[in-house]
Formats: sequence, structure tokens, C-alpha cells
Amino acid sequence: QVQLVESGGGLVQPGGSLRLSCVASGFTLNSTVIGWFRQAPGKGREGVSCVSSRDSDKYYADSVKGRFTISRDNAKNTVYLQMNSLKLEDTAVYYCAADLDSEYCSVYGWRYDYWGQGTQVTVSS
Repeated sequence: QVQLVESGGGLVQPGGSLRLSCVASGFTLNSTVIGWFRQAPGKGREGVSCVSSRDSDKYYADSVKGRFTISRDNAKNTVYLQMNSLKLEDTAVYYCAADLDSEYCSVYGWRYDYWGQGTQVTVSS
């Protein structure tokens, strides 16, 4: 059974950091396109970051560029999203997703086959 489970969300003050984890089961992450998306209250889903199947290509939304970093630990079948210098507007539910059919990453949610349940990130003073 294919499953993605996110963790690492929480409450943090502006300027703080969090590291989100996305653990996969039922398939191998190391050759899979993985994306991180978020959805804030009352807003649509936004593609935050993604990594291509061979790690050759990484994408970051302009809103997070220079602050967020996506990485993989193949031994743990886990993809991380390191979030630094968090801002109030980063508050959202964060989801990881897997695209089993593509080589290059995309921020189009319809491209992804499997989604995690989401983890809440709240940035507040």
C-alpha cells in the first residue's frame, strides 16, 4: 500500500525554523518526483517546492526561495523541507505528494499520484 506521512509541523514564532518530513511506504522515494504543497485558510493550494526523480532539478516558489530547502534521505525513504526565516504568511497546512510517472518536477497538483494527510504549520508571535 502506497502511503505518504508528513510530520514536523507546529507553532513557531516569526523568524523561526521547522523541518518537515515526508516518509514514504509502499514505494521507493529515491527515484520519484516529490512535491511540497501548502494551503492556507481561504486560499488555494500552492506548490512550494519539488525535486526531480534524479535530484538534478529542484524548484522553489518565489515566496520561499532562499528560505526553504528540499532534500532527500534515501536510506530513510524520506524527503525533507527545511523551512527557515518563517513568516506569518507561511502559515498553512503542508502536504507532500509523489509523482510516480514523471522525471521532472512540477507544481501542478494534478500531476501527483499520492498525497499525504498534511501537517499544520502556524507562524505566530
